Amino acid sequence: MTLYDASPAIGGQFNLARRIPGKEEFTETLRYFDQRLAAFGVERRLSRHATADDLRDADAVIVATGVVPRQPAFDGITHPSVASYVDVIEGRREVGRNVAIIGAGGIGFDVAEFLTHSGGDDGHASDGALHDPAITMFRDEWGIDATYALPGGLKAAAEPAPPRNVWLLQRKSTKVGDGLAKTTGWIRRTLLRRRGVKMLSGVSYERIDDDGLHIRVDEVPQTLAVDTIVVCAGQEPRRDLAQALEAAGIPFTLIGGADVAVELDAKRAIDQGTRVALAL
Repeated sequence: MTLYDASPAIGGQFNLARRIPGKEEFTETLRYFDQRLAAFGVERRLSRHATADDLRDADAVIVATGVVPRQPAFDGITHPSVASYVDVIEGRREVGRNVAIIGAGGIGFDVAEFLTHSGGDDGHASDGALHDPAITMFRDEWGIDATYALPGGLKAAAEPAPPRNVWLLQRKSTKVGDGLAKTTGWIRRTLLRRRGVKMLSGVSYERIDDDGLHIRVDEVPQTLAVDTIVVCAGQEPRRDLAQALEAAGIPFTLIGGADVAVELDAKRAIDQGTRVALAL
């Protein structure tokens, strides 16, 4: 078994997810898979774009090349103020104090949480849950007294000033965040409202220029004077390798985001990969 990965580390979209406040546990998921690959003697060829020639002699080829961000089409989308969510989460782009996020799906909410997080967490677990900065901030924001010194384990909720002013926008006229998980969606919406995030639905995007993002809401024109516009408008399957394999006549199986690009659906991707492997 040989695993090719264009990145210097395994994990794909998990490496984005684990940087989001509250999702740091994905670091442990990657550590688990890293150890399992080593235990089973899987050869890893990292920082390597696999080609059809590399795979010509394989008995089976599974293509799990993931997704690429979708770029909406309207005037000014290539303006210098526009940034991909990937570049923002990975820290390759500086983000200003006033931000508009195009797209309010799961990734849009993740980016909003990431940009309004005022803690000092770097995405890595500390030496104990009691002192983990991410957990400490969660308890402070929701008024949880982990020492149980106060009645009911409750204390006054802290409301730190968010580091940015954020607008979270979507084209659909439904409630922003309506597609989030039923059990946690209300928590995520509540958290962002407490941080002052302004959520707008039914948005039509007109253009982007030096004045900011020009939109229409209920046919009323508005200009959001923002420094940075983060695009979270969905994903498309990354299939350049699949196309090369098809042209070379090499059979392959698509899984994960390369098969169907639906947000960052790790559960579906892992289930699909497991079933394909068991069938070999």
